[in-house]
Amino acid sequence: MQERDANTSTEASMGPTFAQRVAKTIKMRFQNYLDRSTPYVAARWGFLLVEIALYALRVYYIKGFHIVTYALAIFILNLFIGFLSPIEDPEGEGPLLPTSDKTEFKPFMRRLPEFKFWYGCAKAVFCAFCCTFIPLFNIPVFWPILLMYFFVLFILTMKRQIRHMLKHKYIPISFGKKSYAKAPPVAGSSNKMSKVDKAG
Repeated sequence: MQERDANTSTEASMGPTFAQRVAKTIKMRFQNYLDRSTPYVAARWGFLLVEIALYALRVYYIKGFHIVTYALAIFILNLFIGFLSPIEDPEGEGPLLPTSDKTEFKPFMRRLPEFKFWYGCAKAVFCAFCCTFIPLFNIPVFWPILLMYFFVLFILTMKRQIRHMLKHKYIPISFGKKSYAKAPPVAGSSNKMSKVDKAG
């Protein structure tokens, strides 16, 4: 028992292993790249479109893995609903956005922010692309049935989401604070200012 305790204390005093240090370094650098890519919205979504195009070409070329594609579509639809939904349910917490011009403007707060929505989609497409190299996931299925199921689910889900938006009067797009036009100059103020300038 004393020898085991001594070995355990020796291993603990040695600190993390080489593999752990390398994994931590890679994770930190990857997170750094993600943080730096946050303001480049168009570039990030362009990368996602290229990723989806590569996955579609891969599936079309091998003509299989329809179950993986169906699961990917359902997962992205779930993320999209979170992207369109408010961070707090108006039915339980009250309306998040003002219902009249007299109340203070509040921007729409999403349940799933834009960056997390993009990152979730990118990870899902990458995982699905990797699954196409594993024959175990290539389950034979009649793909038109899956396509019909997805369209029915998409229509029903979006219909419920639109009803929720109309019921609680919110729009999942925020353009920031309202901007007001400048007030017109008061009549005679320009003449008074010119007289003061001449007198000075």
